[in-house]
Amino acid sequence: MNVQQRLPYQNEDIPVRPQQDSDDEEEALVNDYREQVQFDDGMSDLERTTSLGAGQQAQDIQAQLTAAATPLDYQATLETKFASYDNYCSLFHYILNSDGPVELEVPSYYWAWDVIDEFIYQFNSFCSYRHRIARKGENDEEKQLLRENPNTWGCYSVLNVLYSLIQRSQINDQLAAIKRGEDPAAVAGEYGSRPLYRMLGYFSIIGLLRVHCLLGDFALALKTLDDIELNKKAMFARVMAAHFTTYYYVGFSYMMMRRYSDAIRMFSHILIYVSRTKNFQKNAQYDSISKKNDQMYALIAICVALQPTRLDDTIHSALREKYGEQFLRMQRGGPEALPIFEELFRSACPKFISPVPPDFDNPELNVDPIDHHCAIFMDEVKANIWSPTVKSYLKLYTTMDLNKLAGFLEVEPEKLRGWLLVNKQRSRQVRWSEGGLLDGDIVNASDLDYAMQGDLIHISEAKVGRRLVDWYLRNLARAY
Repeated sequence: MNVQQRLPYQNEDIPVRPQQDSDDEEEALVNDYREQVQFDDGMSDLERTTSLGAGQQAQDIQAQLTAAATPLDYQATLETKFASYDNYCSLFHYILNSDGPVELEVPSYYWAWDVIDEFIYQFNSFCSYRHRIARKGENDEEKQLLRENPNTWGCYSVLNVLYSLIQRSQINDQLAAIKRGEDPAAVAGEYGSRPLYRMLGYFSIIGLLRVHCLLGDFALALKTLDDIELNKKAMFARVMAAHFTTYYYVGFSYMMMRRYSDAIRMFSHILIYVSRTKNFQKNAQYDSISKKNDQMYALIAICVALQPTRLDDTIHSALREKYGEQFLRMQRGGPEALPIFEELFRSACPKFISPVPPDFDNPELNVDPIDHHCAIFMDEVKANIWSPTVKSYLKLYTTMDLNKLAGFLEVEPEKLRGWLLVNKQRSRQVRWSEGGLLDGDIVNASDLDYAMQGDLIHISEAKVGRRLVDWYLRNLARAY
């Protein structure tokens, strides 16, 4: 038999996940979003917000609230970006440091998400812009201005705001009380009982997930969600953009921690959800997430290539349509797949930022954060690049001589021995089922198992087939 014909997961052999039993729950989530769209149709402008009362101060704060949720123009000048930072500082200082809770009536939790989302977006774009100026040094005037203001849009300032909003609102204590079946009002305090603080605090948790991921601390990013349950009852699931952002960054963090099964489950959830809601999404909102939707397909293609997994037929069809031959080459492995992995990673990863200001005097010392994380990821890909080829040979035998396999692969026997041992260890992954997102059980994620005795390799089908499928379907339904 031709070994090439036995390469795993060829185009016609990619397994398709059967229809799940969670359609009712998924439909309920879709209906929740439909209600959100209908509710928001009349609330697109903050001018329709209930009056906050008389007084110049209330009017000023209302203007700041409106500005905080308004996207900054893409072509905004550097002076405008500095002014926007000052406005955010002024607003958050007023909210956090006033004598007692601020009595402000906010439009809805959609507004609270827009404020936190725009705040982090401007922070991310400013850091990327500053790094680009430091490396190219084309505009001396802007370069000097940035050098003289290293703390503007600094990581410490942004993290301080998010953590302060969470602490003021006691939102983690409230969420923990809800999980225990207790009354959250008992631990909310005078600040957390106000909708303004409660909503800003809640979405600041999602904001921390995003910022820590942008900074490259993926474990801490997942740790921030310990008190939020990823299900359709969560508040973030009521806001499409928040729902999408949460699963994107959770899935990406899992991928960078080599927990591919968990990453695939997160990406699958949100991609199926988007496919069911796209017919009645508002155009402006759908356009804002369409790019991230494409990025998620690229990321799930990477994860499935590194760890073959059953997929929903909708996602499977979309992957074949979007990537076709590229997807097959990634699954086959080998050196020719490396450029595809790198291309998809760069197109789909977040816009990473450095936690410290760049060195304007020595541009060559400024490492691009995206290049840095891409190099780390590609090291992992290179360590697994021969896995599909090796598995295709091992599946033909129950016992095989190490030297014979090394001859097939044209590598040194001892080098192959080291690779087999490392690959066997990598096949054991932590898989989440309940508790915090960092928790989980250690399972064998491969469909092939082997043991080495001297120069003999004993091969067997891993006893995970049906149990893995059942586990995957059960937890995907729970996530819905």
